[in-house]
Amino acid sequence: MLVLEAAVWEKVLAHCLLGAPLEACGLLGGRGGDDALGLRAYPTTNAASSSRVYTVDAGDLLRADRAEAAAGGELVGVWHSHTHTDAWPSPTDVSQAPDPGWHYVLVSLRDLEPVLRSFRIRDGNIEEEPVVLQ
Repeated sequence: MLVLEAAVWEKVLAHCLLGAPLEACGLLGGRGGDDALGLRAYPTTNAASSSRVYTVDAGDLLRADRAEAAAGGELVGVWHSHTHTDAWPSPTDVSQAPDPGWHYVLVSLRDLEPVLRSFRIRDGNIEEEPVVLQ
């Protein structure tokens, strides 16, 4: 399960909307584990500059990791938007999932109402998890 503060969700959604029509991405910080708590959102640059794939900018990743360590937390996941498809990990998303402990959050902007979903991706297997907004 992933628990997100409402302000974190708002920041994630705003970054996704501002990034359209390209995929937008960012990192989540907080307390990790199976029942993670997302306390902070770190919007990042999509180094791929694409509407179909994303790559978190390496400098942004380093800055987010340092900021999260200074806050006493850890990076617990990554988010990105799908501008034309459902909020479901693509084969590229699965192959690029770097950490089996992370939460992979997708925001679909395909329809009028954005859709937020979170997944655990381990050894190529996709498992959806509940998201609780608080």
